[in-house]
Amino acid sequence: MIEHHTHHTGAGALSRPRRVLLATAAVGAALTLAATGCARGEDDVAAGNAAAGDTEGQAQVLDDAASGGQTCNAQGHGIEPFDLADKKVGFSQSEAESNPFRITETQSIKDEAADRGVELITSNAQSDFSQQISDVQDLMSQGAEVLIIAPLNSDGWKPVLDQARADAIPIITIDRPINGTACEDYVTFIGSDFVEQGRRAADQMIDVLGGEGEVAILLGAPGNNVTTDRTSGFLERIEAEAPGIEIVFQQSGDFTREGGQSVTEQLIQSQPDISGIYAQNDEMGIGAVTALNGAGKAPGDVRIVTVDGTQAAVEYIVDGWIAAVVESNPRFGPLAFEAASAFGAGEDVGTQLIITDREYDADNAEEELPHAY
Repeated sequence: MIEHHTHHTGAGALSRPRRVLLATAAVGAALTLAATGCARGEDDVAAGNAAAGDTEGQAQVLDDAASGGQTCNAQGHGIEPFDLADKKVGFSQSEAESNPFRITETQSIKDEAADRGVELITSNAQSDFSQQISDVQDLMSQGAEVLIIAPLNSDGWKPVLDQARADAIPIITIDRPINGTACEDYVTFIGSDFVEQGRRAADQMIDVLGGEGEVAILLGAPGNNVTTDRTSGFLERIEAEAPGIEIVFQQSGDFTREGGQSVTEQLIQSQPDISGIYAQNDEMGIGAVTALNGAGKAPGDVRIVTVDGTQAAVEYIVDGWIAAVVESNPRFGPLAFEAASAFGAGEDVGTQLIITDREYDADNAEEELPHAY
């Protein structure tokens, strides 16, 4: 049996061992987890705030209502129960660890493996999907017996899924899903509801613009399900709730700071009176701030709403450049390993584990800054 703990909200540091909430309900109910994750951001963040240790305020916490009722266990997946401590775990990162989200995500996986004494082997595909497929196959050839994958794309995984199924290797995906059959191709997906993130970003934009104005969207990478979902949620909510807001510009900044700056520089030329910018991640939003500042705009002249929750973006809220940030929490290590451990022990694990995400705005940014990554 796994010990149950009461979860308290707040930012107080926790002592080791890490407190974990794991409620394994009857078949048909989702696995509910809430665990603390160690914050790791850019180098200065890692050397500074993260040194204070894990806090519950930084934890990923599951949204029971959004997670659904389908479950998976080792027997149903056709895998013999196992003790995770005896297994070699492979982690495949999809993108270069050059932005705070990926840095934090990878470090969270490494920290949790170390805390549990689990052998971990890792790879990084550097945003090359064919390389990621090869990476995961190589992890299996190196003896990985459990896989945690942060997929670059959702489609195209059949070679990996077929091999993992043949070798009885369970797969947990984080951040982005893999398109396949739950409890046949993979155990669970752990991540945010990206459509809901788009809706919440729209709510923030409607609020800061008073429901009126012209808005530009800095899109993420083309063809990426995160881009598609964060766009559809935003447009859906604007259309339903704010007919006075007009979307006048949409262009991809590829989820990069440089892309956000370049696209915003073009935007200023074509739409000099733009009221708001919805940047689909913080890096593009920060690039937009650089472009606006360079064009002589003052903080608040253009209201910017972003998604991620990096310390740099939240600090820009404090400075007045960014109006609001919808969090996308990358600290997947505790939940991923707890799900793998429960699955190995023969317990039911929800096949879709949706996490809750906080929001930062002018009212709470300074107080909540320690929770950013």
